[in-house]
Amino acid sequence: MTNHQKRLSVPKSWPVERKTDTFTVKAGAGPHGEDGVPLLILLRDVLGHVDSRKEARYALSQDAILVNGQPVNDEGRPIGMFDIIALEGLEEYYRVFPDEGGRLALTPIDADAADSRLGKVEDKRQVKGGDTQLSLHDGTNVTVDSEEYGAKDSVVIDNENKEIVAHFPYEEGALVTAVRGNHAGKIGEIASIDVTLGSGSNTVTVETDDGEFETIEEYVVVIDENFVGGEDDE
Repeated sequence: MTNHQKRLSVPKSWPVERKTDTFTVKAGAGPHGEDGVPLLILLRDVLGHVDSRKEARYALSQDAILVNGQPVNDEGRPIGMFDIIALEGLEEYYRVFPDEGGRLALTPIDADAADSRLGKVEDKRQVKGGDTQLSLHDGTNVTVDSEEYGAKDSVVIDNENKEIVAHFPYEEGALVTAVRGNHAGKIGEIASIDVTLGSGSNTVTVETDDGEFETIEEYVVVIDENFVGGEDDE
């Protein structure tokens, strides 16, 4: 199986130039599905900390790079929305966050903010024993003993003990960011949620400092008011 991916066919969320070279690195198996960006691309093409796959492998072999609090040894490991990347030797910490073009970008954060990460609840179901299992956008499953969590809510997960440390309900008045579509990267409060009968997606109207926009609810994620600023996060 090839380790290369044609640049012209990569997902729109990948932060790569499509017309410079023919190929780029291919993502390995892991979270975030096809939207996951190989860690090598972020280390080499975005941050410029390595020049080659060989240098990336060496850095990873030193347990110098953490993703969501865990050392990573695979340069093809898919990185996606809201993941936390820590380069502790350089005292650099980043959150993966979509820019206004919808491409994944690295937002610098402080060391304390790197201890946890945001997750959008994609699904919930009851499991053996009566507990509830939450399935998050990145494939993480969290078991809780409460019914207070709903699909489309957001939770903050502690990277060390994997426990929920904050909960942000999906509701009118909630602060959200658009992560896909024409309004990706915009932030505002939900003004209204319009339920669509049948199998169509519900739509939301979001008020921003510059006006408002409408999108489908699958494209928005609830965030904390301190989430974007990088200070005193979560």
